Amino acid sequence: MINARGRLALAAGAGARWASRVTGRGAGSMIGGLVAMTLDRSILRQLGTGRRTVVVTGTNGKSTTTRMAAAALRTIGGVATNAEGANMDAGLVAALAADRAAPLAVLEVDEMHVPHVADAVEPAVLVLLNLSRDQLDRVGEINVIERKLRAGLAAHPTAVVVANCDDVLMTSAAYDHPHVVWVAAGGSWSADSVSCPRSGEVIVRDHGHWHSTGADFKRPSPQWWFDDEKLYGPEGLVLPMQLALPGAVNRGNAAQAVAAAVALGADPSAAVSAVAGVDEVAGRYRTIQVGDHSVRMLLAKNPAGWQEALSMVNKDAAGLVIAVNGQVPDGEDLSWLWDVRFEHFENTPVVAAGERGTDLAVRLGYADVQHSLVHDTMAAIASCPPGPVEVVANYTAFLQLQRRLARHG
Repeated sequence: MINARGRLALAAGAGARWASRVTGRGAGSMIGGLVAMTLDRSILRQLGTGRRTVVVTGTNGKSTTTRMAAAALRTIGGVATNAEGANMDAGLVAALAADRAAPLAVLEVDEMHVPHVADAVEPAVLVLLNLSRDQLDRVGEINVIERKLRAGLAAHPTAVVVANCDDVLMTSAAYDHPHVVWVAAGGSWSADSVSCPRSGEVIVRDHGHWHSTGADFKRPSPQWWFDDEKLYGPEGLVLPMQLALPGAVNRGNAAQAVAAAVALGADPSAAVSAVAGVDEVAGRYRTIQVGDHSVRMLLAKNPAGWQEALSMVNKDAAGLVIAVNGQVPDGEDLSWLWDVRFEHFENTPVVAAGERGTDLAVRLGYADVQHSLVHDTMAAIASCPPGPVEVVANYTAFLQLQRRLARHG
């Protein structure tokens, strides 16, 4: 139930959102949420009351898993969700305000915001994907994040936690919680969890399993897991799972989305069918025809994400454009470029692009990757031979390209 002050705050937020849209300044979601929060600091709690809410967090895969979980939960009821990825408080307020009648909510939440968001919306399910280095200038050291998440979960002992048991840090965050559903969602990037977050001792890995040498801390047995064709669940459940989205990482996202939906009462088969229909996430994975080029767009924001995105690239494409900016939302320190393995593109025509294309070109040179340098991403695409072109871009480079392609028609 929204009180009188809250109704006033939401009306003001709706007005700000409308003004932003009609003046062409943006979609208005963030400003609408900010205005509402300024007028009533309890508005997020009020909007969350009475709903069964899923909170999705992690370094990579939040938007995709949120989209999948929302699709799965729509099989049992209406869902409010921040589908465009505005994952801090103002975006959450805007998403919940946009569908106040929905009995369910699926919210992508920035990992630093999870504890206080959980206090406000009292989630029924929290989905923990993965933790790895991201923007150190904003997010900070990942072991600190793990400890904050662990403390945040402890404050909500009745919630169900759907956690990736292949990720050491997320496993640590969930390890002591009384209600955990463990999912083997994959964890190909392990460079940021070589030591135990609880003891500081070495993590030993062996054929998909891991354990700490200095504490009673090891990979839990999963209740959900997957292979190239099927999803496996509790009590012998086996379901065919063929996704529209590429890559093993998205099969892991799907497994956690289905597990979360089932925890709230969705039929597993219906949930898998709904998840399989997700074919793009805020423009990611979408293919667009641009002149003689069929352009597929992939987003990558940190070393772990780049590793996954590059593994999806079609090496037989006519060209690969890698676009890198270094603006504040990207993280201005691009030293992470040296942690990304570019060496496996020796035989693919590569174009370095973006505001920091020169930095990228230096890295590609050290990787012995033949490449050209064209800072303008649209011009970089045009420089490729006719045919399919793969574009991998970091955050602001991706958004800039999306806007230009929209203008291009």
